[in-house]
Amino acid sequence: MPRTLQLTVDRELTDKVTPGNRVRVVGILSILDPVGKSDMNSNKQIGQTVRMSYIRVLGLQSMTNENGSGTVGFAMPRITGEDEEKITTLSRDPEVYEKISKSIASAIYGHADIKKAVACLLFGGSPKRLPDGMRLRGDINVLLLGDPSVAKSQFLKFTERVAPIAVYTSGKGASAAGLTAAVIKDPVTREFQLEGGAMVLADGGVVCIDEFDKMKPGDRVAIHEAMEQ
Repeated sequence: MPRTLQLTVDRELTDKVTPGNRVRVVGILSILDPVGKSDMNSNKQIGQTVRMSYIRVLGLQSMTNENGSGTVGFAMPRITGEDEEKITTLSRDPEVYEKISKSIASAIYGHADIKKAVACLLFGGSPKRLPDGMRLRGDINVLLLGDPSVAKSQFLKFTERVAPIAVYTSGKGASAAGLTAAVIKDPVTREFQLEGGAMVLADGGVVCIDEFDKMKPGDRVAIHEAMEQ
């Protein structure tokens, strides 16, 4: 499950990254001093023992694509020269599509067409730019419909485990704000700030939404708008 923690950067580390970048951080876990002077009153002392923790950042490493198209995070696997040779050999195999689709959720018998669709989703299509400047996105979206206990959730769980960047969420308790972005109030500084939802966290990856039919129609519309981007 995603967790949030406050980070504090200062001096030459400021303005190094932009929102949406995936970063690796080295820092010290610190505690904010309680606000206000201590008093002999016992109630006040209890109120001041609750302290906010944050990480004081000592080093930042950002990871973005060389050509600047989207973000590639640290979740991406490191590919060695030996792996490249294996991939190249596999790409020359005429039955590579069959082999990959059969290895998708191999614990589940049958469902060959669904496995092929999931394989295409994991690899993704290729975005195209038309001469008039219009961009066609190459993302492939899969919707699984079926009776209870025909392994729909198992396909989702498998996709979440295999994809380098993936977020799994259930539509039963999901809201539009939780899937896209929510405005929250910082308890310490009392300022409003944006907190990314599931679709933001899985940028450049896969979002798996279970129990899609249990979602409110208004929340489903929010997903369509995010998918357009």
